[in-house]
Amino acid sequence: MTEKNNFSLQQRFKSFGFAIAGIFTLVKEQQNAWIHLCVTVLVVLMGFLLCITADQWIAVIVVIVLVWMAEALNTAIELVCDLVSPEYHPLVKKAKDIAAGAVLVAAIGAVIIGIIIFLPYLF
Repeated sequence: MTEKNNFSLQQRFKSFGFAIAGIFTLVKEQQNAWIHLCVTVLVVLMGFLLCITADQWIAVIVVIVLVWMAEALNTAIELVCDLVSPEYHPLVKKAKDIAAGAVLVAAIGAVIIGIIIFLPYLF
């Protein structure tokens, strides 16, 4: 017999707790996340100092979220790969490289959007 999965507010709060713990683990243990955090703080400060528009804030927030999501997924993929294949394996290397490439694509996109938004304010 299958167990009925009822909604539980307590379980939802636990889920949020797990997610927040994951974010803290990411920032605490991943050096690239430290870089993302510093850049995030710098970009947000620049946005406030330069009084960017609401539309520009939306773009900035979207790319910040995109980069953080890519970094978190990359880290999760790397951890799972290391668990299932502690020794070198060419497919694990490919998976890790592709996941890291996703972070790079997101970061390059964020830089381009940042240049488009902030450059006119600086010159």
